Amino acid sequence: MTVRVALVGGPMYDHLYEAFRPGEVEVLVHADHPTLNREVARMLAAGERIDVLATHSKYAPSQAQWLRPLGDLVDAGVIDALAPRAVSLCRFEGVQLCLPRLVDVRVLWVRSDRVDRSPDTWEALVDSDMVFGFPGRESGLFGGFFELVVGYGGELFDAQLRPTMATAEAEHAIEMLCRLAARAPRDLVDWHYDQVDAALLDGRIDAAAAWPGAWGAIRDSDLADRLVPHLYPAGPARRVSYAGCHAWAIPNSCDDLDGAVALLRRLLGADLQALDAAGGNICAHRDALAQVAPGNEVDRRRLEITRRTIDDAMITYPPLARFPEIEDAGWSAIRDALRGQLSPRAAARAIQSAAEQVLARRP
Repeated sequence: MTVRVALVGGPMYDHLYEAFRPGEVEVLVHADHPTLNREVARMLAAGERIDVLATHSKYAPSQAQWLRPLGDLVDAGVIDALAPRAVSLCRFEGVQLCLPRLVDVRVLWVRSDRVDRSPDTWEALVDSDMVFGFPGRESGLFGGFFELVVGYGGELFDAQLRPTMATAEAEHAIEMLCRLAARAPRDLVDWHYDQVDAALLDGRIDAAAAWPGAWGAIRDSDLADRLVPHLYPAGPARRVSYAGCHAWAIPNSCDDLDGAVALLRRLLGADLQALDAAGGNICAHRDALAQVAPGNEVDRRRLEITRRTIDDAMITYPPLARFPEIEDAGWSAIRDALRGQLSPRAAARAIQSAAEQVLARRP
């Protein structure tokens, strides 16, 4: 039986799918993550068959009602080979909802022929004339907001997981994003991750943050000799990069459990994890990642920066079943601020109000 899969798509992820064997899978969805989430939610709510699902540690809690626990389905040896912190991020309320494909944190890439000295702090970046590109919509925009809030000493949720977004730190974060967007290309408000990477490689911006999987395109581009990796900018409280794990899950609607588990074992095994790492991703398989040899000095430095960021600066969202709804409300309000339709204060209050309403609704 052919395994039916739903895949996240884009240049950072697609190189792995070339390893699928003829007739091994039927691809039901292949799209950017927000589109994937919406289509998968529709299909699973309707009971449609999906055998293996690409998900993310921050989104899996919202899909928990549709996912099979993996702790007893996948061999312990397969799980033990993966980075423990990544495995932990893929648990929700003690249940192993998914297993990690890779760990994502962002690295700052700067055009050395345009920028003499890369700003080390957000304040220095905003006060410079450097054109910094970032996602102007969806999860990437809300993630940038998250980084700035935490970098300036704030939080999005308190210890009881109540939203705390109508704060001075949140307003300041939105104000800084507005100032950065004001000198970037006007269509930034329509950019998702892939469009940010394209703008960097097309020379439309001077710098951008990129996930590890963007390395392949950077390495092969005409600007490879002018793009230099740097640590992500720091706030006055700390240097942070919002992060998480792309992961694999098996839905309850799976109709080929043996095939799905066999595919997961292959996807999480050393060979395919090494293939993922060859494209730039920080794969979850510890031995496969340890065997990645830098291709040149720039590659060595980007791996060093990425590992340092994972060790010292990685922040993740709290596991909330309603998080995607909060994220959608949040990025929409921030985008309105980028367009000049809301003040930073009004946007922060709108995010807080929307988050409170989402969490007050019954599941």
